[in-house]
Amino acid sequence: MTISKFASSTLPRHGVLLLSISGFCAPAADAQTSEQRTDAEATTLDTLKVQGQRQRRLESPEAVGSRLGLTQRETPASLQVIDHTDIATQGARTTSEVFDMVAGAMVGNVPGNPAVVTMRGFSGNTISVLHDGVRLGASTIVTRNLDTVGLERVEVLRGPASVLYGEGALGGAINLVSRKPQPEATSMEGMLGIGSFNTWRAGLDVNKPISDTVAVRGFVSRLRSDSLDDIDNNQTDLLTVGGGLLWRPGSGMSMLFSFEHAEDDSTGTYQGSPMVPADVARSPSPVVRSSNGMVVDEATRHVNYNPLGATTGANSDLLRWRVDLPLGNHWSLQNDLSWYQADRDFFYSDNWIYTPATGQLSRSAERIQHDQRFWNERLALAFDGRLGGHRNRFTAGMEHNDTKFHNPRQTGVTTPVSPLDPVLGVFPDGSAANFPGAGNNVIFDSRLRTLAVFAENALNLTARWILLAGARVEKIQLSRDIRDVNTGNVASFRPDYRPFSWRVGTVFDLTPEVQLYGQYATAVSPVSTLLTMRPAAGVFDLSKGKSLEAGIKASAWGKRIEWTAAAYRIERDNILTRDPANPSISVQGGAQSSQGVELSAQAQLTLGLRLDLAAAYGTARYDRLLEAGGADRSGKRPPNVPDGSATLAASYRFLRVPLSLGASSRNVGGFSTDNANTIHVGGHTTFDAWVGYDWQRVSAVLRVRNLSDALYGTYSGYPSTHIYLGAPRSIELTLRTRF
Repeated sequence: MTISKFASSTLPRHGVLLLSISGFCAPAADAQTSEQRTDAEATTLDTLKVQGQRQRRLESPEAVGSRLGLTQRETPASLQVIDHTDIATQGARTTSEVFDMVAGAMVGNVPGNPAVVTMRGFSGNTISVLHDGVRLGASTIVTRNLDTVGLERVEVLRGPASVLYGEGALGGAINLVSRKPQPEATSMEGMLGIGSFNTWRAGLDVNKPISDTVAVRGFVSRLRSDSLDDIDNNQTDLLTVGGGLLWRPGSGMSMLFSFEHAEDDSTGTYQGSPMVPADVARSPSPVVRSSNGMVVDEATRHVNYNPLGATTGANSDLLRWRVDLPLGNHWSLQNDLSWYQADRDFFYSDNWIYTPATGQLSRSAERIQHDQRFWNERLALAFDGRLGGHRNRFTAGMEHNDTKFHNPRQTGVTTPVSPLDPVLGVFPDGSAANFPGAGNNVIFDSRLRTLAVFAENALNLTARWILLAGARVEKIQLSRDIRDVNTGNVASFRPDYRPFSWRVGTVFDLTPEVQLYGQYATAVSPVSTLLTMRPAAGVFDLSKGKSLEAGIKASAWGKRIEWTAAAYRIERDNILTRDPANPSISVQGGAQSSQGVELSAQAQLTLGLRLDLAAAYGTARYDRLLEAGGADRSGKRPPNVPDGSATLAASYRFLRVPLSLGASSRNVGGFSTDNANTIHVGGHTTFDAWVGYDWQRVSAVLRVRNLSDALYGTYSGYPSTHIYLGAPRSIELTLRTRF
């Protein structure tokens, strides 16, 4: 199907609203000259000029919250930016450790869903993870727990983001921004680290202008560890290589070519600690409470019950070509083309269930493979000028992507083991004899095509008041072909979806340093991951969400203190539930919601002393949900959603000696692991501390993680009886050099 035909069948349904936004926002090309800008706008430019003198994040434009170039102050949403300096200061080595720095987020490093995030009461595929502003696929498929050397920053948008990034962005979006060439100056940064559990890291980043118009950059990193969580037979090996070329021929035009190659391998993946009866455990832990007396055994916290030969891994390549072209008279054109491929293997036992009759853990065995090919093209026309004497920023465009996904899946069992003295055995090979029976040896081939048309506008009604609106229409076509190798049965289904997402928001300046904002936004998400959807789910529509949010953003004391606060409510309808008249049948009609408050603050109290605070508290519940057998879960909290979280970090750099000190504390509230809320993981508090010393161009940091050696649960696994335990106390020494 051609793009033109694809678009023509999509636009009529919601085209009136998109055309209204376009007509309202697109003024005449000569409506304003640069000399006619108001004093208020001149003040904004002056603020940006001193950005480099002191870090002022509320003044900086962040791409994740809008495509209009709005600053954080101008965006009617809750945003957070974690830059490369923050990542290094907090010692975040991997993607999941960076996500742990997100205010209000809880992260689980589940082998099948690495670095899975819970935010604002939602988790999994309701949180979109982007790479340089592009959604490569469902977050539980494409996100990997990679090294952070190649990250320039991480941008976070809390709350619905489907109007920008399409289906699956109900709870928020996280944008991983890679390091790009910079034409200003040559720079080099090297890093070497060693630490507990036989862990070492190395990284190198080099930026080089090679002419007045061309700059290049390259980076490479490697991390190896016997286990980042101190688990038996759980070696980790991460490799990232990336770089780019930037060409700026003049007149504001720029062209960027970039690439990134990533590999990650994990031997004997950690699936969490299985729960056992309290009278079986040698050292019952209070980390978990359950209604049936099952506990986590602290004596086996380091034991990995995966058979020998179990492994997970992935290798991926991402290529990007972006062109920014000024058209004159305040108009510009942007084209962004991305190509991505990934191969992933999941060979593991992910289900260990205690069997009272035998006193052993029964174990599953799964061999899952992904072969994904994806490309995305986004073309946008933008305007930044005047409309009726008021500043107006407008963008409209089209986005088209195509994914091919080959997914063999084998499901079976392997030998049971004792929870106290396991004989691990060997992971079964992929022969059909090891995975007999219908549905246990299946090949899924999928193709997912999406065409979207979007528009967004921000109008300065006055020098102190901004009104923002946006809309996105999508046509999603999914084809799934299923072949059962054991039975020869073949099936297919081809659902289509046509979601419409929109938002409207406003920002008002109480003073130049205090802004109030409000936003109403909608979003959509599938009832299960589209690329792995089963035929029974293909008959259901996308679930719909809506959010209302209000907040404040402010700075004080010469902008040495910046803080934001937000209150929100999100509702999601049409989730899967059971038919009250026939609980054996799944139907749409369930609902869930969350509401809460968030606070974050950064304070540069003196030249040497900095404080960072982030806190969130929320409630989440199923408003309507029936499960198999008619069990009513209405009023229950969804799994892996904590009561709240809070982080406090302080760092001090001595002015007369090259020494720095730092410490941080993080508290995460308790959460349940099942829909019935019968298993509860207690809240926890951890402490980190570090000391740094600078010598000429070399800095050394000695860091202690989990200073009190606390035992705590971080997430639950595929069965609700698997509890992932946080890493014990560890020490790391890191050397960095910069030129």
